[in-house]
Amino acid sequence: MDFGKLVHRRKPEIPVIRPRALDKKQHIPEVGVKSLELSKVIRLLEDPLTANLKERHLFVLKKLLKRSQIGFLLKELTCIAKILNICAEKVTDHPEYVAILCEALHICRLPFLKEKASDELNYAQDVIEFLSHMGCLMRVSHAEVRQQTVESVKSFYSCVAPKQLIDGLQPTSPGYRLQLLERSELAKTLLLSLAALENQPAIKLQLLQTLQILSGSSDMNCALILNARGAETICLQMNEPDPSGQVLFRSSEILWNLLERGSKEVTAQLSSMECVISLKEAFLHQLMNGSRHSDLQLRNDLLVITTLIAESPSSLLIESLFAKQLVVLATFPELKSSNPLVRNLKLSYNNEDLKMKKLLLNLLVLMSKDFAALQLYKEERVMLALLTLVKPPAASSERRSASLQWSSVQQEELQLQALATVCTVAPLMLDDYMTHKGSTCLLLLLDRCVAQDAFFGQGHGSHDRGGRGSMKAQMRHCIRVLRSVTSLGEDSVNQDFCDQGTINQFLGILMQMEASPDEEDVVTLEIKSDIQLILSALCENDMYRKELFGSEVVEMAIHFLKKGCDKFYSGLGHNKLILSTVDCVRSCIVGCYTTEDYFLAKEGVCLLLDLLRSSPRCVHCNVLATLLELCDNPNTLSHILSWRDAGGQTAPRFLLQLWRDEEDELKVSRNRHGGIADLQRPIISQYHQEDTQLSFPANTPSAAVLEVSENLRLKIYSIFCKLGFQDLPGLSRKDYVTLSIVRRYLDFKVGEVWDELRRELSLDGVRPITPDEEALSTICKGAEDTAGRVAAEQNSILEQQQKEDIGEEELMYTEIKSHWKQQELIAKSWDRYVSKTSNYEILKEVKAQREKYQDAAVHQTEHFVGQAMSVERAGAQGPAGVKLILARAPIKAVGQDQVGATSQDPEYFSTVSVKD
Repeated sequence: MDFGKLVHRRKPEIPVIRPRALDKKQHIPEVGVKSLELSKVIRLLEDPLTANLKERHLFVLKKLLKRSQIGFLLKELTCIAKILNICAEKVTDHPEYVAILCEALHICRLPFLKEKASDELNYAQDVIEFLSHMGCLMRVSHAEVRQQTVESVKSFYSCVAPKQLIDGLQPTSPGYRLQLLERSELAKTLLLSLAALENQPAIKLQLLQTLQILSGSSDMNCALILNARGAETICLQMNEPDPSGQVLFRSSEILWNLLERGSKEVTAQLSSMECVISLKEAFLHQLMNGSRHSDLQLRNDLLVITTLIAESPSSLLIESLFAKQLVVLATFPELKSSNPLVRNLKLSYNNEDLKMKKLLLNLLVLMSKDFAALQLYKEERVMLALLTLVKPPAASSERRSASLQWSSVQQEELQLQALATVCTVAPLMLDDYMTHKGSTCLLLLLDRCVAQDAFFGQGHGSHDRGGRGSMKAQMRHCIRVLRSVTSLGEDSVNQDFCDQGTINQFLGILMQMEASPDEEDVVTLEIKSDIQLILSALCENDMYRKELFGSEVVEMAIHFLKKGCDKFYSGLGHNKLILSTVDCVRSCIVGCYTTEDYFLAKEGVCLLLDLLRSSPRCVHCNVLATLLELCDNPNTLSHILSWRDAGGQTAPRFLLQLWRDEEDELKVSRNRHGGIADLQRPIISQYHQEDTQLSFPANTPSAAVLEVSENLRLKIYSIFCKLGFQDLPGLSRKDYVTLSIVRRYLDFKVGEVWDELRRELSLDGVRPITPDEEALSTICKGAEDTAGRVAAEQNSILEQQQKEDIGEEELMYTEIKSHWKQQELIAKSWDRYVSKTSNYEILKEVKAQREKYQDAAVHQTEHFVGQAMSVERAGAQGPAGVKLILARAPIKAVGQDQVGATSQDPEYFSTVSVKD
């Protein structure tokens, strides 16, 4: 009964199955295209009752593939993937399924098909899973299946035209499958399958080609490969036997692609001992056996990968003995060696050999960070080889008698690369540098660079910026090396420089470049600033050199200070030149009174103040420090006090303005008049207040101490200590308010440090003993009292200013009243004149008065007020203390006037001047 029910349940779900004796052709229509359902095919393959019907399986699967010759539908991909996985499991026992898998993978090369435009979005996850399952088919051991899988994936990146489609079906967009491939695990699965292809080299090579395409087309594919430690896997298998010679090439290309998209992760994987040894074997094999141009390129590619590994601090180049072989190669062919590696090595001196030589020199720079590498450099005489390359080309060509040698262009590139290498290595190997007379070699090259008959550089390579048509590139790198060596402050090295006349030579080069009519460029400005830094290093701690070369250095410094900082933000390097000039003044001039006096006579202090006035804030610290050191010379103070800027501002006033600007930058609490607003924190910045709840270790400077070196206030305070705080010219009341704070800066800073100490003790839970607690409280209270006295002094200054303002205001009002009084008198005079001309009675009265005094012996002259001439203040307060001087004009009697009645009236026009 149960068996009958089982047969009845499964009967409609199984495709039509007939006895084998019947003719198959009679039943093809029953398993037609329309009637074939994938779910039934899956049940046919999985059901225990039909799992062994191999012929029926193959028949149905062939029908399925025949139906799908134009491509798989998106909605069927889930079922197709399941069918392919079932077939892959059956391949082991039934090889007949191999053909089915190969045919299905061949169809996968065609674009997927969609019935509606929305199918691409709706079935995106199905496509991702299908592509992941597709990569899993690499587990099938049959070569045909693996080859078809790899070829199908490769075809995704080529344009495969779809076959003639049925109405209602459309192919997916070209980038649809590639976009979803990145989200699948296909790249990772293909990488992991490399381990299973040891006995199938042809397929392995094809798989490497596929991985090269995948890694070169997408960052996400690279990330998937790296997550599976793909860089390590590729590196470890690239030296396996390969008659074609393509495995190493493809492997290096894959590593290149991975490095371009994730260099840190790649170098971390390649830094293991096994990978370094594998790279070493591959490189040495190409070095000794490669002769074709492609072989030389591959050799250089492997060297570049090694260079990237050398940048990692955890690289094992030295432990693997790879570094020793690289160092030996770096000194070849300049030095003779008995090492077997170079005994029979022949160079073609072509461009690829030149690239290898430059890469080896670059490796010397990278490996120099390890002290063990420096020991290798000493053993292999690396410094001698580098200095041999640095020599001028003519001397180098005379030394070599071989027929094959570097061309002049190649020699120039190697010379520049060697100079760049020496710049890094020489400070680390001073003993070897001095032993092989490195300074002499570089100074000879420098002489050659500035000579009139110097050869013209070709301008090739990565280190020849600014060198085409001249030897400016060589000069730039040569001076850069000398700067790196002299900056160490080694007395023996610097003395060796000076014994060879370096200071005069550098000063001559510097002024010669200044006199050149050529426009300033980046390289020229860098050379000038480097020369100034070298001069600073040579003269900083040697009083004899300062005195011996002081006048020449002063002339040079004055010349550059006069240029100002108008081009500070030009982007060419004027900012560095300004800073190096100021440093040259501090190191080569300050400290020697003879040189300082000459600098003062040349108005050097005024030029420094002009520079301070016009320069941006980032330069102020250096200029103020130099001015402060110059203030030790008593002759400096008069120059500072006599300085005026274009607007007539004095140096003390400008320094106080700098103080206010600095406090605005630090956001120090101040009232609207610039006075102290917080008595407990008179000079503390807002940033410092934010750190008040922090406790600093004993070996770390606190915020109050660090603040001293991070802003300009201490330097301004120190300069005022030299100038004094009394009788300073050109100060306003606001400046005096600021000056009162500056004068007590040290007291405020001491109180701030003690307050910080008490606060840190509290944060650490430490209670001082009673006497110490009382002392701390007294000190902090004293600092607060000092702030109170300064605030009272500031209020007194402001009150005095207010009184003066009131007095000036009263004087102004008095002048205004006088002006209005004059206007009233003028108005009365005019009214009187008008009344005489308009009223006959008044005219008769005036005439009678004139006749009355006509016969008098002496005629009294009458006066009328004209206009105020001057106003002076007397000792009394208010209007009573104002002395007003008025202009007076006489009026003659009638008898003295011969003008007729029709003439202008003398009483008005002779006495009053009407003005607005």
